[in-house]
Amino acid sequence: MSLYVIDDHPMVRQMIGMLLRRLRPASKVVELEKFSELQAALIKNGEPELFVLDLLLPGVKGATAISDVKKMYPEIPLVVLSAMPSGEARDACLEAGADLYIEKSTDTAEISQAIHDIMKTDDEDADADVVVVGDIKLSKRQKQLILMLDRGLSNRDIAAELSISEHTVKVHLWRLFRRLGVKSRTQTLHFARTHGLLMG
Repeated sequence: MSLYVIDDHPMVRQMIGMLLRRLRPASKVVELEKFSELQAALIKNGEPELFVLDLLLPGVKGATAISDVKKMYPEIPLVVLSAMPSGEARDACLEAGADLYIEKSTDTAEISQAIHDIMKTDDEDADADVVVVGDIKLSKRQKQLILMLDRGLSNRDIAAELSISEHTVKVHLWRLFRRLGVKSRTQTLHFARTHGLLMG
C-alpha cells in the first residue's frame, strides 16, 4: 500500500511526506510534483491507501483532480491541503469528492492528527461499547455524534464539547457518514430517525 502526496511546493511536499512516514512506517510514501505524474506512479508503486493533494496544481483546473481521483478510487481517503482559506474552495473540494479540507496554515500537529484519524481502519476504530443497527455497528463516539447533530450543534460546538479539534470532528463525521452510507448531516439524521438511533 502506498500514500500519495501531490504538491508543487517542495517544502510542503517533503513536510507531508515526513509526517506520513511517521504515521505509517510500513507504507511507501510517493511524493509527486504534478498531477500528470500520478497514473505512472500508481502503476509503479501500487494500490493507494491515501491521497493528499494541493488544490492549485499546475495544469489542473479547479477541483478536477479530486473528481478524477475519486472516480478511480472512490473508497480511498482523499485530503486536500490548500493555501486557500476555507469557504467556497472547501465547499468545491468536498462537492468534488474530497474527504477532508485542511488549510496549509493549520498547525502541523493538527494536520497529523486529522490524517491519522482518517487513515484508521474500522478495526482500529473499534469501541467496546457499540450500538448495533441491523448489520451496522456504531461506536459510542459515533452514537454521541448523531445525538449532537440532532441537537443542531455545529462542528465548532462539537469540538468544544468533546475537547477535540474541528478537523478531528470532520474526520469523525466522515467516518460516520461512510459507516451509514450517507453523505450529509441531513441524511445521517434521517437514517438515525428511521432506525431508532435517537431513542435513549
